Amino acid sequence: MKASTLYSLATLAASVSAKDQGTYAVLRFNNAAGQFSTEGRMDPIVSPGSISTHSHGVMGGSNFGVKIEGDQLLDSTCTNAKIRNDKSNYWVPNLWFQSPINGTFKKVPLFYMNVYYFFDATSDKITAFPPGLKIQNGNVTRRTPPATGGLQLDPSKGEIQAVQWTCPTKDNGIARYPAGSDGTKAGLQDPSNRGSGAGFPVVNCDGYASPLRQDIHMPSCYNPKAGLDDYKNNMAFPTPTSGGKSDCPKGWIHVPHLFYEVYYDTLKFQNDWDVDGQHQPFVLSNGDRTGYSSHADFVSGWDTKTLQKIIDGCNAGFVGMDTCPEIPGGLNTDKCQIPSVHPDPTGEWLAQLPGNNPVSGWGK
Repeated sequence: MKASTLYSLATLAASVSAKDQGTYAVLRFNNAAGQFSTEGRMDPIVSPGSISTHSHGVMGGSNFGVKIEGDQLLDSTCTNAKIRNDKSNYWVPNLWFQSPINGTFKKVPLFYMNVYYFFDATSDKITAFPPGLKIQNGNVTRRTPPATGGLQLDPSKGEIQAVQWTCPTKDNGIARYPAGSDGTKAGLQDPSNRGSGAGFPVVNCDGYASPLRQDIHMPSCYNPKAGLDDYKNNMAFPTPTSGGKSDCPKGWIHVPHLFYEVYYDTLKFQNDWDVDGQHQPFVLSNGDRTGYSSHADFVSGWDTKTLQKIIDGCNAGFVGMDTCPEIPGGLNTDKCQIPSVHPDPTGEWLAQLPGNNPVSGWGK
């Protein structure tokens, strides 16, 4: 595509400049209360042109659909990202509450979603995503525990563990996971962060304005030889080098490190289940009761000049990307609701998950 060609030329022409210290800026969205931009059985990365096996919640540009080709997101008429020139799409599986009484399912509303743009310390030049780049991380079929409940983003140390669940609580001393859990019947505690771990926690996450949170880190090394669409082979995590830096393999392009932070309004259900310290009632839309299969997808619809300016000149941190100075195109307040091609059933309680996905994991 024309935009991809221009991106390649710009990348070749760019001078390599080291980034000695990491910076970041949080992207926020203008979503309607409790809603993503659209929801339903669509996944243009894994299931292009067809109905997805399970349901997702999607943020971003209006040109989202069952198929995304080339730079089509750049032609979106609206986005709910607070940066007007970001027409990318960001999506995750949605979350369901399974009634302990009769086994039926009710969708858990979105509380809010942030995407952190980390510009990590590196000897590489961090470059804006090419339009149409497809990134997916996480294993949708996983029901077995990872090696650790903590994060492990170093490819030189074995299996990547880039997905977690975080459970803010009023009582920070409460155990989120059963003591001594090996992950086969309940989740795994992060050894360095009491509030997080692998798999769903077994308590009510009742922190102030902070219910249950899905955390997903995305890889930030792009292999142009694999191309924009080959999501199984086109991305990798950078390898730590020296001086606190992490670099991509030679010939790969270092792009921003995305971190999805998705809060679900689980407190709506806090009186609907008995907390016993061993079990929990939430299920991902693919039928996973463990939470180990948490995953996320991204297709870039950024104006590359806008994103590059933010990479090179903004360290807004948690205050928000929308506070960066002199953003090309300015800010956006549109909620940009997108009609769903394959919407979820409208009933409040469902006998089966959309796509009839059976519930599995933790021996059931």
